[in-house]
Amino acid sequence: MMRVAAVGDIHMGPDSQGLLRPAFETLPDCADLLLLAGDLTRHGTPEEARVVAQEVRDLPVPVVAVLGNHDHHDEQPEKVTAILQDAGVTVLEGEGTVVECGGRRLGIAGAKGFGGGFVGRSAGEFGEPVMKEFVRTTRRSADSLRGALEALDRQGCDARVALTHFSPVADTLAGEPPEIHPFLGSYLLAEAIDTAGADLAVHGHAHLGTEHGMTAGGVRVRNVAQPVIRRAFNVYRLSVD
Repeated sequence: MMRVAAVGDIHMGPDSQGLLRPAFETLPDCADLLLLAGDLTRHGTPEEARVVAQEVRDLPVPVVAVLGNHDHHDEQPEKVTAILQDAGVTVLEGEGTVVECGGRRLGIAGAKGFGGGFVGRSAGEFGEPVMKEFVRTTRRSADSLRGALEALDRQGCDARVALTHFSPVADTLAGEPPEIHPFLGSYLLAEAIDTAGADLAVHGHAHLGTEHGMTAGGVRVRNVAQPVIRRAFNVYRLSVD
C-alpha cells in the first residue's frame, strides 16, 4: 500500500502559525507523503507563504503542492513558489515528480487547473477574446496535466496521482450552488486524467462540496478542501497490486 495524505484550502496567515504543525508531525506514522491542493494562503502574499513554509519545513515525509487561486491573488505566485521550495516543498504546475514509497514509485502530476464548467453546462472557445482566453487557460492547464501524467507513465511509476486545485468533476461539488460550478472546475481536467490514466485525483477549492467523486473513466476523485474533510489531512491508500 502507498499512503497518500492530502489537504487543501488551509488558507494560512500570520495568526495561524503552528496550527497544523502538530498534526503534520504525525505524518510518518500514517502516510508516505503529503499533498497540498492549493489555496495554502489567504491572499498570496510572501508573508503568508512564509507561514505555510514554516508549517511544513523539515517534515519527515515529502511534501508536494500546487497553488490555488488565493495563492495568485497578490500576483506574486513566483515568490510564493520560491518560498515554499526553499522549505523543501515540490511545487508543480504542469509537471510531475516521483516519490519513493517503500520501494515503490509514486508519480504525482500537478496543475492548478481553472474553471469552465462540466459536460452539458460548459463554456466554449467562442465569441469575445476574453471568453476564448478563459477557456484556453483551462485547456492549457489540462493539457499540461495530461502531459505530466503521460511522462510519469513512461518513467515506470507503480501508481500515479493527479493533483489540482480546481475540480475535474461535478460530483465533488455537490453542496455548492450550481450557479458557481463553472468557476469551480472543468471537465477538461477529467478528460486529461482519463486519457493519460491515474489511480487517484485530488483537488480542493470547493469548500461546500463533497469529498467523494469519480471521473467518467473510473478514476477516484477526492475533494480535500479542509472545510470539507474537517481535519488537518486525510489519508488515501493506493494498492499497487
